[in-house]
Amino acid sequence: MSDVEKGRPGAAFDEFLRDQGTYEETTERALKRVLAFQLEQAMKAQNISKKAMAERLETSRSQLDRLLDPMNHTGISLAMLSRAAQVVGRTLKVDLI
Repeated sequence: MSDVEKGRPGAAFDEFLRDQGTYEETTERALKRVLAFQLEQAMKAQNISKKAMAERLETSRSQLDRLLDPMNHTGISLAMLSRAAQVVGRTLKVDLI
């Protein structure tokens, strides 16, 4: 019985990434992409422009662009993510599993 049949879809891919030594990096990038996507969607839903968002965060537009582009800018702090979430009326939740 495969991992998918056992109710663990993706387990084989996780194992593959671990075998390749890229699981942590891949997972980190994926999480940052999801957070950036969610933030952009919340901004769109509230009609908040990048300029307005940067002003509300009291930061530069280029810093906001780094936050919204996690593929090329990986050094985003939790504090910045939390502030951005608050600006769009959301809460950043981080857990260890």
